[in-house]
Amino acid sequence: MEALMGLACILPFMLLSIAATVFWIWMLVDCLTKEPSEGNDKIIWVLVIIFLQIIGAAVYYFVRRPERIQQTGQ
Repeated sequence: MEALMGLACILPFMLLSIAATVFWIWMLVDCLTKEPSEGNDKIIWVLVIIFLQIIGAAVYYFVRRPERIQQTGQ
């Protein structure tokens, strides 16, 4: 019974970790494939996503991605 309770406590954190990792990879791939290669923008955003991890991915998603979609349509 104790093992089941331990699993019930850990399971939400495991699912959250998996979701965060998938989101991070999605934003990294999105940046690498769809960000225009003009200037250093692509390199800077990739470094932001890599070094700031989930926070960098969230900043890219909410700040840069809508701007890029509006400019380029992708």
